Amino acid sequence: MRLIVLLAFFSDLMLLDEAYRFRDEIDMMALLEFKYHVSEEKRVVLSSWNNSNSLCKWNGVTCGRKHKRVTALDLGGLQLGGVISPSIGNLSFLISLNLSDNSFSGIIPQEVGNLFRLKHLDMSFNFLGGGIQVSLSNCSRLQGLDLFSNHLGEGVPSELGSLTKLVFLYLGRNKLEGKLPASLGNLTSLRSLTIARNNMKGEISEDIARLTHMVELNLGVNNFVGVFPPAIYNFSSLEYLYISGNHFSGSLRTDFGKLLPNLQELNMGGNSLTGVIPTTLSNISTLQKLGIDDNNLIGSIPPSFGKLRNLQLLLIQSNSLGSYSVGDLEFMVALTNCTKLETLEIGHNRLGGELPTATANLSTNLYHLDLGKNFIYGSIPYDIGNLISLRSLGLQENMLTGAFPTSLSKLFNLEGLNLMSNKFSGELPSFLGNLTRLDILYLHNNNFEGTIPLSLSNCTSLRELYIKSNKLVGTIPWEIMQIQSLVNLDLSGNFLTGFLPIDVGKLEYLVQLSVGHNKLSGQIPHALGNCLSMEILLMQGNYFDGAIPDIRRLKAVNRVDFSNNNLSGSIPAYLANFSSLEYLNLSVNNLEGSVPTEGIFQNVTTVSVFVNKNLCGGIKELKLNPCFTGGPLMGSKHSSHLKKVAIEVSIGMGLLLLFFIALLSLRWFRKTKKNQQSNNPSTSTLDVFHEHITYGEIRNATDGFSSSNMVGSGSFGTVYKALLPAENKIVAVKVLNMQRRGAMRSFMSECESLKDIKHRNLVKLLTACSSIDFQGNEFRALIYEFMPNGSLDNWLHTEEVEEIHRPSRTLTFLERLNIAIDVASVLDYLHFHCHEPIAHCDLKPSNVLLDDDLTAHVSDFGLSQLLLKFDQESFLSQLSSTDVRGTVGYVAPEYGMGGQPSTHGDVYSFGVLLLEMFTGKRPTSEFFEGNFTLYSYTKLALAERVLDIADKSILHSGLRVGFPIVACLTLVLEVGLRCCEESPANRLATNEAAKELISIRERFFKARRTARR
Repeated sequence: MRLIVLLAFFSDLMLLDEAYRFRDEIDMMALLEFKYHVSEEKRVVLSSWNNSNSLCKWNGVTCGRKHKRVTALDLGGLQLGGVISPSIGNLSFLISLNLSDNSFSGIIPQEVGNLFRLKHLDMSFNFLGGGIQVSLSNCSRLQGLDLFSNHLGEGVPSELGSLTKLVFLYLGRNKLEGKLPASLGNLTSLRSLTIARNNMKGEISEDIARLTHMVELNLGVNNFVGVFPPAIYNFSSLEYLYISGNHFSGSLRTDFGKLLPNLQELNMGGNSLTGVIPTTLSNISTLQKLGIDDNNLIGSIPPSFGKLRNLQLLLIQSNSLGSYSVGDLEFMVALTNCTKLETLEIGHNRLGGELPTATANLSTNLYHLDLGKNFIYGSIPYDIGNLISLRSLGLQENMLTGAFPTSLSKLFNLEGLNLMSNKFSGELPSFLGNLTRLDILYLHNNNFEGTIPLSLSNCTSLRELYIKSNKLVGTIPWEIMQIQSLVNLDLSGNFLTGFLPIDVGKLEYLVQLSVGHNKLSGQIPHALGNCLSMEILLMQGNYFDGAIPDIRRLKAVNRVDFSNNNLSGSIPAYLANFSSLEYLNLSVNNLEGSVPTEGIFQNVTTVSVFVNKNLCGGIKELKLNPCFTGGPLMGSKHSSHLKKVAIEVSIGMGLLLLFFIALLSLRWFRKTKKNQQSNNPSTSTLDVFHEHITYGEIRNATDGFSSSNMVGSGSFGTVYKALLPAENKIVAVKVLNMQRRGAMRSFMSECESLKDIKHRNLVKLLTACSSIDFQGNEFRALIYEFMPNGSLDNWLHTEEVEEIHRPSRTLTFLERLNIAIDVASVLDYLHFHCHEPIAHCDLKPSNVLLDDDLTAHVSDFGLSQLLLKFDQESFLSQLSSTDVRGTVGYVAPEYGMGGQPSTHGDVYSFGVLLLEMFTGKRPTSEFFEGNFTLYSYTKLALAERVLDIADKSILHSGLRVGFPIVACLTLVLEVGLRCCEESPANRLATNEAAKELISIRERFFKARRTARR
């Protein structure tokens, strides 16, 4: 009998095991079906999902301990595409499902509602459409539902109100419409609710008053209406409240701060709130961020805000606060107690009175200070430079007077300075050039005098420079035209004289140039036609003469004003082909000939050509005389004109003959001089330097070439730090190793390359030494300006640097991007803007040096080649004699096959440099073997794992790891890859690389400014 019972028991076990095995197969089939619907190019991430592996060992799969059924599926952040298979509903033991941060499209399968054990569902950051499935209400155990950042439409289903165990519900950044269901008031366990950035409307139901455990409520950027929702006053546990960007109206309760005492962040900006700011807000001692900007608030700003010792951000701008009078700014004194304050924006109100000296005593952590668009008078406090962390300072559109306080020179972190539309006077100080991080400088509509400081050229990141409507005199410095990052330049409405610098053509990213209403003269340079990004060109009201410059390549231009000058010649016919041109003013000049009748010239409201007495033709609305077409009979006036032309042609031919003779003589003279110097090339090259230095002076300056003064070494010599006592100047001395084959050629190449070129991102060659040492040996040395921050190589690979020379920190993302732009800028100059194109041939991090401000300077031209003087036999001889083909890892592949030096080779090296800067890996790292290179490593990971390959140190200093940084990193690395293409013809040109990097920087700045909001 016992035997029969045992046999029955084991039979039941076997049946049960078969049942579990069958259920396991259900889970396996469900997941394989899910994999099938993942886009094919992304399935490799799920390669472990196959029959050869146990289901519970599949990537992202977690099984229960008892029955080995799938209890959790975590595929977040794998960048999977395709659609979500309905088979997901067959994973009946699933407790947690995470599909966030992928690229799934389609709809949420209604079968997800079958997962009755589900507690956590996260499908955020995808592209899911359709509506929120009503079937989700069947998942009665759900504690967390996250559908943030998709394309979900329709309304919020009222059935979600049955999920009474929900703790957090994130539906923000979708396309949801309709009213907020009153049934959400049933979610009494809810602690966090986000519906921000949708199209929701209507009033907030009183039913949500039951959500008394609420900690975070985000209703921002919708179309909600009504008074501030009274139900929210019941949420005494609330820590984060965001209702900005709606249409809420009415006044706030006076006891606001007593009812919501635990708030840390409160954002009510962008509504229609009225009344006064409740003084009880200062009772919320935990408050860190307060935004009530862009409303209709009146009254005063409570001085009691000074009690908020944890306050970091205060936004009150764009209201009607203040009374235009003394006393409106008393709260500023109280805010000096808020030592953690980082952002203070109170602009666009009715605040009057003198700017308190206490402004200079605000928090030293203050990043952003905006007091613009008020009625503040007096001067800027003298000690404003105490605010050493300031990145932006806005005092625009007030009634401030006086000159620049010298302490402003201490604000080295300043990126934006806006003093426009005040009554400032005095000269523009030269210390503006010390603010090298300036991105925006608005000084227009004031009474500034004197000249434009040359030092502004140090502000190499400057994009917008507005100095219009002042009393500036002197010429436009050519140094300003070296700021290649400039996008908007407005110098109009001053008393500037002289010519428009020809270097304006270097500003290829310039969108607006306005120099109107000055006293400029001479011809408008044709180089203006190189500013291919130009959209607005305003040069009216000057004394420019000559012909209209050739701007036929400025296809994007939409507004051109050359009026009120002395221009002559004809109207260029190509202007009629400018499809973007919306306004053209050529009036009050000396133009002649026929007016085109096509394109913009067909509309008299967009073209002005009046007071050009010799113009004819055009459309009839211009009311010009018809043009003379010629014929058999000619009047005496026309005959006289022909005689005048004949005389002018004869004179011109004579001058041309004299010029031809002079040209032949000059060519003969140069050839003779070249032959005389051919036997002593070092002398001819060194003659370009006005100063020379002796061997003895160098020996003394380096303390006998002491190792303590050695700062680096290269292929052909050693670099020392030296103090020249006569000039009391620290320099870098590169002493050539004359025993090394090719050293003399390297010396000559560097002298030849650097003798005539000048760029802010080149290490300046001060002089050279060609002498004999104390033992009678040949001695050659090059003396450069000293770069105190050493080489980029030391900053990228700090672990390899001796502690005494090791940088104290790492480079930020933005600093690396600025350095990359500097290097691209100098390569563009060498390749396209020198008298003779130059290829550097050895670009690498150790040849990029950094000054005090971390501005990059390219050095070491020992292998450089003047391309128009290129001698292939000489170059190949140099390579074979010195075994140098650039530096392994950075040298272009075509050089290894005997290719000629070219700008394409430099582009390749720059691409490698760019990849190294942002991945932190050397191209020669042991990590790379065989065909696996830095290039392939980056390319393989770029699409889905950009943060995995990025140098982790660039994410320090609180930089938030999110879409903007990921997008910008991706774009930078893509530029690097495009520069590293194997075929030279497929590589980016350096000017294109520079333009793209500057565009990425613009995107980064924009994203950062948006994030601050």
